[in-house]
Amino acid sequence: MTTAGAGQAEADRGDKGGIRTALAGLTTRGRSFLAAGVAAAICSYVLGQSDLLRVGLLLAVLPLVCAAVLYRTRYRVAGSRRLSPARVPAGSEARVHLRMDNVSRLPTGLLMLQDRVPYVLGPRPRFVLDRVEAGGRREVSYRVRSDLRGRYPLGPLQLRLTDPFGMCELTRAFSTYDTLTVIPRVESLAPVRLSGEAKGYGDGRQRSLALAGDDDVIPRGYRHGDDLRRVHWRSTARYGELMVRREEQPQRARCTVLLDTRGIAYQGAGPDSPFEWAVSGAASVLVHMIERGYSVRLLTDTGDVVPGEGADGFAGASQESADAAGLMMDTLAVIDHSDGAGLSRAYDVLRGGNEGLLVAFLGDLDEDQAAVLGRMRQRSPGAVAFVLDSDTWMREPSGVAGPSDRSGERLRMLREAGWTALRVPRGAAMDELWRLADKERRGVAAASGGEGP
Repeated sequence: MTTAGAGQAEADRGDKGGIRTALAGLTTRGRSFLAAGVAAAICSYVLGQSDLLRVGLLLAVLPLVCAAVLYRTRYRVAGSRRLSPARVPAGSEARVHLRMDNVSRLPTGLLMLQDRVPYVLGPRPRFVLDRVEAGGRREVSYRVRSDLRGRYPLGPLQLRLTDPFGMCELTRAFSTYDTLTVIPRVESLAPVRLSGEAKGYGDGRQRSLALAGDDDVIPRGYRHGDDLRRVHWRSTARYGELMVRREEQPQRARCTVLLDTRGIAYQGAGPDSPFEWAVSGAASVLVHMIERGYSVRLLTDTGDVVPGEGADGFAGASQESADAAGLMMDTLAVIDHSDGAGLSRAYDVLRGGNEGLLVAFLGDLDEDQAAVLGRMRQRSPGAVAFVLDSDTWMREPSGVAGPSDRSGERLRMLREAGWTALRVPRGAAMDELWRLADKERRGVAAASGGEGP
């Protein structure tokens, strides 16, 4: 849960006030009373009825008095908003908690509370708060839900003050707002071991050599909390500062998730479009690999890398996995189609090698892009591609249609280059494709006499 956005609003004269503000706040009832009073006064003059004049004055003065009293009454109200949670998957609900505190010494009258929310999240919530005593508080809440990922502003909060007779209504607004982040849907994936994975956390250890002797020691500077028994005195004397021996460090396996965002590679829009499936699939793989202890990064066809820490773009050893996952989910929440026509920029990022497992989510491919992907495979010990054929995706009702001739040719080219390439039918579950990728990898390994199950 995240606590955010707090502010204060005053129902007093202020800089924005004036008698015009008070009169502009007259409600339909107040304007009707004022009009009736003026009409009664005119009739009394024409007909010579003094009693009717008294009635007209009463009708006209009542809304004016209510407006003046409401305008001059000094209400000071503080408001805050809390999102639970502040980051929610598409299709799930989040609850917004509003809290109003009367920080003045006077009780308030009737308060009408309205929060501004985008149309895609639902109707604007409105609440009526009865008299709030001095120093009192009121708490209300409402739910929001979106099937479309993105970042949506909530607020500012509006407060309407009214008099007991309903003659006048003044509006005050808070200055703060919060942001609800709707991230892609994430599916839980089976813990399979795909080809080319380095031995990292969970699948064994690949450790750097530690302390084989004084000549092999790689010391580092002393940090608060280090065991003094690890102090390496020879290095301390050499460098003039306290140095300690490095412990054996497990080498974290790496995984790069490549997301093809080219606008020309996808057709259709909306929650059920091929591009949205690719974004959701990439999010599922990122979360799954982070949970298994991998150093993960998100790469797009434009060459952008997230989280982007360091030269290689992977999350640094000191960065919390939850922070890296949150940053990548926030990126996927707002990612959109690119104007690019190829994957060459992504290939330039992968040219350094030592990228670990490569998982790609691809749209429509031509022969040139399939060739670029073939060269990418040479830079990675293992590669899995999920290819979305937009033509058949938009045509087939339930995933029963086969791939087009062009799509089948591109899959064949990827497999010949060493990819474990799968076609993604409409409505396919990511977990099933993930298991199928492992099954195909095992079949290829067994046929080539390589790694078995």
